[in-house]
Parts: sequence; structure tokens; C-alpha cells
Amino acid sequence: MRNGRLGVAIHGAGWVAGAHTASWLKNPHVEVVSISDLHVERARALAERHRLDCALRDDYDAVLGDERVDVVDVCGPSYVHAEQGIAAARAGKHVLVEKPMALSTDENRALRDAVAEAGVKSLASFVLRWNPAVETIKSLVAGGAIGELFYLEMDYWHGLGPAHHAWDLHSRKKTGGSAMLLGGCHAVDALRWLAGDEVVEVSAFSNNQKGLFEYDANVVAVMKFRSGILGKTAALFDCQMPYQFNMDLAGTEGTIRDNRVWSKKLFPGQTSWTTFPSILPDSGDVHHHPFDAEIDHFVDCIRDDRESHCNVADAYRTHALCLAIDRSIERGGERVAVDG
Repeated sequence: MRNGRLGVAIHGAGWVAGAHTASWLKNPHVEVVSISDLHVERARALAERHRLDCALRDDYDAVLGDERVDVVDVCGPSYVHAEQGIAAARAGKHVLVEKPMALSTDENRALRDAVAEAGVKSLASFVLRWNPAVETIKSLVAGGAIGELFYLEMDYWHGLGPAHHAWDLHSRKKTGGSAMLLGGCHAVDALRWLAGDEVVEVSAFSNNQKGLFEYDANVVAVMKFRSGILGKTAALFDCQMPYQFNMDLAGTEGTIRDNRVWSKKLFPGQTSWTTFPSILPDSGDVHHHPFDAEIDHFVDCIRDDRESHCNVADAYRTHALCLAIDRSIERGGERVAVDG
């Protein structure tokens, strides 16, 4: 830390890194001191776009060896997130890692353990936790607006095809992982976050209607939480429609559907849905995502020496659930316990 400001290194200069960079630059307590990428030209282009005078590198070891770097923001392809996050933690750097942070159970455990052993602060980029509509729903549920929660449904419907800028990475099992790990993890994390509970078992099925992906593009899973709450999620990559993130929560005294609320407790005499105006998670564009709030939260956690509710240890459970869904699919829909 120099002059009271955290030195940030952004590693991986692709699409999401641009959104991250813009948000880092808005926080007065940080300084972007390094941008790196396997191709240094991409790092230079990102720096020039944001008028940054910082170190430009294609050597990740050099990034980790830079004493000015306090925080590493891992923004590269999914299949290197765990490896690079582990290296950052072992170098004593706080680490923000984009989702998915791991593509296997072994990677998931290794990253969790490395961060814990290093004692650094961490954040997994489940950015929808800071979406205003999600924040409002979280508050309504906590305040008892719909009574005791007994069912949740979160769906990630995002039609993807060869025209997507990261198609070569996303469509392959080795680099994309699965439909749940690549995109459905946002819905899985929202289920955990809004339920305030952990899933103990899951059953899932899938298909691959277009045959464009090396893994099944469409997944549906049902699950049981520790408290008895039921949940359902679907990730659809073959869908023909605009991006949609469905949020449904049913309680003993009311229901929430996206930004519509039915609650006699809040609205006595209610005769139709009450809509709360908010910013919905209704775009797959990273520049629509609330990275400002996410990064401000992480900076505060580091400065105040406290753990985030979305740290790597917590995100381990989201990824464990995604991986359990994938195991159930492999076993023909068999009920599978979630690795705790």
C-alpha cells in the first residue's frame, strides 16, 4: 500500500477486465499499478483505453513479484482462474477472482485452502449480489415480507452461439466447464444467497438441442436445502430469446417474482401485484453489472480487515453445488449429495 492506496494488478485484459478497470478507477482508495495478459498488446490497449500509466506485462510471475501490488484481479479465461488465484494468495496478495473460480472439485478445494492458509482477503465475482433488485429481494425476505420461505427458483437463460466473442473458450468442456459452471453459477449463487441456507442434495437432467457445445447446453436441477426449502434452477444456452434471469421466491405469507411482490403484510388490501422500480439483472453485458458496488465492498473489506460474504470460502459452496449438479447429470439424474 502506497500513500494509503491499495495497489491493484489486473491480470487478463479481456472483456470483463474493461468493466473491472472502470470500477477500480472510481474508488479513491486504490491505484491500478499493473495490467497484464498473455498478449501484452491487449494489456496495452486496455491501459490506453482508460488512460492509465502503469506497468504492462505478459509475465504473471513478475506481477506477483511486484511489491506495489496488494490486490490481484484475476480476469483471464475460466480454466486458469484457480491456478492464478492460488498463486496470488501464496504470494500474499488479496485476490478477486472472476467466476467460475474453478472447473473441478480439486481446483475448488485447492483455491479455498490456499486462500485460508495465506490469510489474505478474497472475493469471488458473483456480482449479482450487488444488483439493486437482488438487494431489495434480500431485504424483503429478511424482513419477513413473504413469511417463511419454502421455495426458490432462479434461472439463467442466455442464448449463446458461435458469434459470441469468447465462443472458442466457452463452448469447450476443458475451458468452459459446463453450462452450470460457465453461467448457471450466477443462478446457483443467487439461490444460496437469497435462501440464506445450504443445499444438501440435488438431482439434474440436461440436453444439447443444437449440438454446438462439447457439454450439454441446457440444464435443469431441483434441490433440497438443509432447512427443507426446495429450489429449482435452469441454465439454457440454446434458448432463442433476450437474456433473462428469472427470480421467484414463495413464502408462507407472500411471493416475489422478479420485481413484483405479493404481500398482505406490506400491502393490506392488495388486489394485484405491486411492482418495485429497480435495476433488474436483465442483461448479459458486463458493463450492466454492478461492479462498482462489488469492488467498493471488497476495498472496504481489505481496509477494515473483515471477510466478505462473497469470499472464496463462501463461493466454494456455490461451485460445489454446480459440480454436484454436473455429477447428477452424469449419473442420469441420480440424487447427489453436495460436497460441504
